[in-house]
Amino acid sequence: MKVLIANLGSTSFKYRLFDLPATADDSGDETELARGGVERIGAAESRVYATVGGDAAEPTVIETVQPVADHAVALEAAIEQLTADGGPLDSIADVAAIGFKAVHGGRVSGVVRVDEEVLAAMEEMAAVAPAHNPPYVQAMRQLAEKFPSVPLVAAFETGFHATIPDRNARYAVPTEWLEKYLVRRWGFHGASHRFIATRLMDLMDRRPLRVVQCHLGGSSSVCWTKDGESVGTSMGMSPQSGLPQNNRAGDLDPYALLHVAKATGRSFEDLLVELSTRAGLAGMSGTSGDMRDLEAAAANGNDAARVAMEVYVAAIRHWLGGGLVELGGLDAIAFTGGIGENSPATRAAVVAGLKDLGVEIDPAANTAAAAGERRIEAARSRVAIWVIPTNEELVVARQTRTLLADR
Repeated sequence: MKVLIANLGSTSFKYRLFDLPATADDSGDETELARGGVERIGAAESRVYATVGGDAAEPTVIETVQPVADHAVALEAAIEQLTADGGPLDSIADVAAIGFKAVHGGRVSGVVRVDEEVLAAMEEMAAVAPAHNPPYVQAMRQLAEKFPSVPLVAAFETGFHATIPDRNARYAVPTEWLEKYLVRRWGFHGASHRFIATRLMDLMDRRPLRVVQCHLGGSSSVCWTKDGESVGTSMGMSPQSGLPQNNRAGDLDPYALLHVAKATGRSFEDLLVELSTRAGLAGMSGTSGDMRDLEAAAANGNDAARVAMEVYVAAIRHWLGGGLVELGGLDAIAFTGGIGENSPATRAAVVAGLKDLGVEIDPAANTAAAAGERRIEAARSRVAIWVIPTNEELVVARQTRTLLADR
């Protein structure tokens, strides 16, 4: 079964094409046939790239530079690449479904076939997911019109966090806010956290298995899991919340917004744009939101970069401590994402000084020039410390297959 997975960012688009066994119970390999995407959507020049051949020793790499107006055009460009001479598809009809790593459906969650009800639910939450929901809705509508025979499936990031108990999901707001306006902690990065939780259940025999999962990258979140299920997460009503992000503020007292609005005469909308585009690590440091740049700047004596990194680490540690208490102990800590996988300094800072809690990192293993899945705790650490590359698109492909098989 061939499944095409679409992952949309604010100005980017990534895809992967998988060939999966027809059902989860079937034997056979899960093969990645191709991957690619588009960068700088909406700009004068957009980079369109693809790697056809998946894990083959010598894949075919295709790169072009052209203007790509929107995400629907980007997805159509991907389909053209995949169906070109020598591509893995003869036509789009070879695809059993197009699965979307959708973000926020509000009243609609889990894995569903895309229809007008689903699109309306996504539009209802567009104000709290402005960088994600509008381009997803536009792309889904245009593809449904152009390829009506191909099922479109939305796997919502919020679905993994449906198991969070009310004590960790509710805000202390009037009940009407929850019931009418869906104001609660929804949680995001669901595909990544699902992949890590599932992988750790395979890797570790201990039950119950209590884990704090750190998805750290341009967008970051912490998730507490018990036996593979989410019981708490740092992101809340919107993907703009929780930990500081590369250019987003994360959690903020709402009265700070009111204070600045009154002091400057600027609108809430204008201030929210600033908080979601010019804040976070970039805003604090005055340089960059990229951890590599921040580490280099701090090493050269840039105090603002050093403080930005310390604020970021302190927020992660806050949620690490909360998870330890909520779970009643800890069996593993997992790092994933661009920062989680590639920044030894961040990993070391997150777990520093926790020997009395049974958490101790092995400095040599942590800083070793290694890649892929690995353990980096010291021999005497009671808590396992993992680095696990995530695979969000594979999770969505599996979810898409399961939905099709159940219909």
